[in-house]
Amino acid sequence: MSHNFSAFLDDRPGVPANERYKAVGGGMQKLYRLVSADGIRWRNFSEEPLFSGYGLDTHNVAIWSPSEQLYAIYLRTGTEGGTTEKPVFRGVRSVARSVSKDFNTWSKPELMSFGDTPPEHLYTNATHPYFRAPHLLIALPMRFVANRQVLSQKELDAQGVARNQQKDTGDAVLMSSRGGNNYDRTFMESFIRPGLDRKTWSARNNYPALGVLPTGPEEMSIYLSGHYTLPDNHLVRYSLRTDGFAAVKGPYSGDHLITKPIVFSGQKLVLNYSTSAAGSLRVELLDASGQPLPGYTSKDCLTVIGDEIAREITWKKGADVSALAGRPIKLKFILQDADLYSFRFAP
Repeated sequence: MSHNFSAFLDDRPGVPANERYKAVGGGMQKLYRLVSADGIRWRNFSEEPLFSGYGLDTHNVAIWSPSEQLYAIYLRTGTEGGTTEKPVFRGVRSVARSVSKDFNTWSKPELMSFGDTPPEHLYTNATHPYFRAPHLLIALPMRFVANRQVLSQKELDAQGVARNQQKDTGDAVLMSSRGGNNYDRTFMESFIRPGLDRKTWSARNNYPALGVLPTGPEEMSIYLSGHYTLPDNHLVRYSLRTDGFAAVKGPYSGDHLITKPIVFSGQKLVLNYSTSAAGSLRVELLDASGQPLPGYTSKDCLTVIGDEIAREITWKKGADVSALAGRPIKLKFILQDADLYSFRFAP
């Protein structure tokens, strides 16, 4: 079980106390479900395995998806194999998804879609609800690049890297999903590179562990494996600002972004942002056709300067936007030498 064991805290309302923790784990071609009251002592949820015949030897993950109100398992497969019908891996290493309403009966796994992007080998998808916005699923797979030997044979042998791990390399990439069988790969670039440590430039290094964790009021952390097959194999912690996966960047000369129409609930608009000493940020609220709403124009907005995780936006009439809740609006962000990491409507 421990080879690919993956646990999560099931915070779904009404979950029995002795099943608050759930997990999946098993061998190469069988995945078992387990439950626990405390996350330490585990028992089988069922003696019947899931997905017999699938290639399951890496970190398959199970989650509760709150926006979809269902359980999901994201499992390893191939684009043309690695299934019961075609047990031999063919094509590209990929991810499939199976869902369940009760953790008991599961759908047949379906391949995830990556949009109009080139296929890449992906291991250990690490898909999970983002703790700040559980309707957003963050995925941090390891991108496997086959037959790309970076270090010399002499250096690999001196390090003690296993011979079957010397010819390939990999890094961590960032994907997201809003549920269903779709990943968003807006960012094809590496999210975390192997870096200056030369012992991470061989195969199956840089696997992200499951979970983006809050490790401070303004910080979150991600953990990657390093020195694979070596005696000092370990986890490395990488930290970044809260919500700091990506940012909309405004140049020194200034520019703007207009969102697509959204419908919100809440009372105040809260931004996670950063400006330079000379920079600034303002927000204008528009109707669905793109016309500025009276009282919420950029001229009415009090200029924002600084660096904050949670800044309430205020106009001359105040910060309350609840009168606009429940109807389609657009947001226009005007940025000068500034970064916008996230926005949300808060009670």
